[in-house]
Amino acid sequence: MTSAAPPIEEPDFAGELLATATVPRQRRRAYWRDALSRTFGAVDMSVPEEVWCGTIRTAPLGRFRINVVEGDLQEAVRTPRLVGQGDNNDHVVVKLLSRGAARLEQDGRDVAMRPGEVFMYDMARPVRLRFPDRFETRSLVLPKQVLGVAESDLRQLTASPLGSETAVGGLLSVLLSRLADTLESYRPHTGELLARNVVDLLAVLADERLGRSSAQTPSGETAMRLRIQTFIGRHLADPGLTPEGIASAHHISVRYLHKIFEAERTTVSRWIQSRRLEECRRELARRDAPGLAIAAVAHRWGFTSAAHFSRVFRAAYGMSPSEWRDAHRP
Repeated sequence: MTSAAPPIEEPDFAGELLATATVPRQRRRAYWRDALSRTFGAVDMSVPEEVWCGTIRTAPLGRFRINVVEGDLQEAVRTPRLVGQGDNNDHVVVKLLSRGAARLEQDGRDVAMRPGEVFMYDMARPVRLRFPDRFETRSLVLPKQVLGVAESDLRQLTASPLGSETAVGGLLSVLLSRLADTLESYRPHTGELLARNVVDLLAVLADERLGRSSAQTPSGETAMRLRIQTFIGRHLADPGLTPEGIASAHHISVRYLHKIFEAERTTVSRWIQSRRLEECRRELARRDAPGLAIAAVAHRWGFTSAAHFSRVFRAAYGMSPSEWRDAHRP
C-alpha cells in the first residue's frame, strides 16, 4: 500500500511542490509513483534501486494544470489496466522536454525526443515514457474537448514531435516553458488565460500537421475562440469593448464571431458580461473589500452604470453586490 504524497507548502508558491527528499529512502519509490499519479493519472513506475531523486512543481490554472518535473532515470507506464480505471482519461498531456532524453510510445509509434521538443500523449490509451538519464519536463494537462480535435485526428498527433523547428511550434515551446517557469506568479484566472494561448497555438499546429487550413476547421474555430477570449480578458476594463470591435481586431465578420461562440451556448456580449461579473465578484470578496466602493469596482471592470451592474449581479448570483461583499467580511 503506497502512502499519499504530502505537499510541501511554500509561502510564495501557489501550487504544490512534491519532492522525494521529504520522505525516508525506503518510501521514496512509492512516494514518487503516487506523486506522478496524482499529477498526471495513475502509472506504473520502474526506477533503479540507486535512484531516489525527483521533484514536481504543479499548479491548477482553471481547467488546466501546469507541471514542472525533474527526476532521475526511470520509466512510467500507463497500462491498459490503469486506463480501464478511467482515471484522467478525458485529458491529454502536452509536454516539453527541457533537459535530458526521452522515448515515448503510444498508438504504435516509438519515438526518441530531444531537448526543446514538444510532444503530446492521450491519457485514454496506453502510453510508455522512458527517461534514460536525469531529465526535466514542463507539461500542460488539458481536457480533450478544449483542444477540439477529433479522436481520429488526435491519434495522428500523439507520440511524435510537434514541430519545434517551425514558427508556430517554436512559439509553442517558448510559451509553454515561460508559463511553467512563472506558474507561481499567476492568479488562477490569469494563468488560465495564458494556458489558453498554449492551447490556441496547439490547435493551429495540429491543423498544420493534419494538412488542413485552420480558418474553418473545428479545431481552428476552437483556436480562434480561445484567442478571442484571451483578447476579451485583456480588454475587460474597456467599456467600449463590443462585438464589432472584437471582430475587426481579429479580421473576421461579426456573423462569424457569433458563430464561433455558439459552442459556448452564449453570445459574445453575454460572455463579456459574465467575465466582468466574475472579476467584480472576485474583487468584492477580497479581505479588504469592505473598503471598496461598489461603483468603483463596477467601473474598473467596464460597467458604465452602477444601477445596471447591481441588476445583472443580482440576476447572476442571487444577491446584491453589497450583500456579497458583506458576506465575505473578515
